[in-house]
Amino acid sequence: MIDTLLAPFLSLHDHFAWPWMLLALPLPWFARWLLPPARHASSAALRAPFGERLDRVAHAGGRTAFGSRAGWLIWLAWIALCIAAARPQQLGEAVQPPQVGRDLMLALDLSGSMREPDMELGSRTVDRLTAAKAVLADFLDRRQGDRVGLIVFGRRAYALTPLTLDLATVRQQLEDSVIGLAGQETAIGDTIALATKRLRGQPAQQRVLVLLTDGVNTAGLLEPKKAAEIAKAEGVRIHTIAFGGEGTMSLFGLPVPMPGAGDEIDEATLREIARSTGGRFFRARDTSQLAGIYAEIDRLEPIERPGQAVRPRIERYPWPLGAAFACGLLAFAWPRRRRA
Repeated sequence: MIDTLLAPFLSLHDHFAWPWMLLALPLPWFARWLLPPARHASSAALRAPFGERLDRVAHAGGRTAFGSRAGWLIWLAWIALCIAAARPQQLGEAVQPPQVGRDLMLALDLSGSMREPDMELGSRTVDRLTAAKAVLADFLDRRQGDRVGLIVFGRRAYALTPLTLDLATVRQQLEDSVIGLAGQETAIGDTIALATKRLRGQPAQQRVLVLLTDGVNTAGLLEPKKAAEIAKAEGVRIHTIAFGGEGTMSLFGLPVPMPGAGDEIDEATLREIARSTGGRFFRARDTSQLAGIYAEIDRLEPIERPGQAVRPRIERYPWPLGAAFACGLLAFAWPRRRRA
């Protein structure tokens, strides 16, 4: 009988938010069997003008008249009320809210030249890799909702993390990267080719590579300009960052600038790579300039992609609640209609 009553209100995917409220269904039976009568004929009592009608309604709900129409209405009202209290819910159609984010592949130079201690971080002098790590970590902290991948390169290029929303893992891999991990030389062309391969499966407008280096291409199978042509054909936009100061030498334990040392960076090639792929070229000679560059990259136009599909819950308790109210009114009016 309960399944028949539930059918109009619940579909295959419906469920109750508070199913334990259905345990109240047999309470009227228990109350009638266990509790003493409300009053006896011989006892004194206050009488209401409509007391006879209430008596007939109460009697119609008892065991002696359960088969009467008024009795059925009373029990239907109680069952519908319990169903409403259990909060029947229906799962709506699946929707995919838009999620704003970007897919960025970061490429970091780990060649021997990144050991050069010509950067200021706070009040201390640090090497280029330490400064780059600090700026990149802050950049990752603002990437909530973005997918980021990390490539490190020296003599060869290695993908440490694929594109992922797990930025904590990207940050940990960045922290664990050390100079010489991928070799002492610089393979810019191979790095671009690897990033292009990793980004090939993404929508064209989301294929972005941010490449940071402090040197020139001295290793690898592909020339940087040839790799840039391949990236352009695959729709990969490359932003290049030439990072490094003027170079230093140690004199009595103190860093002394070396004029001309910063000229080792192949700015012309990096500029051409960015131009040919629709990206931008940046030059950072200190940590503050590098932070400003990543802030500028942060303002790239975000991409909208479908988020995780969700199914909203639709409350259906008003239907059984309305049915309970209607059945109660009919049960109350039924004895009077029969009398008329």
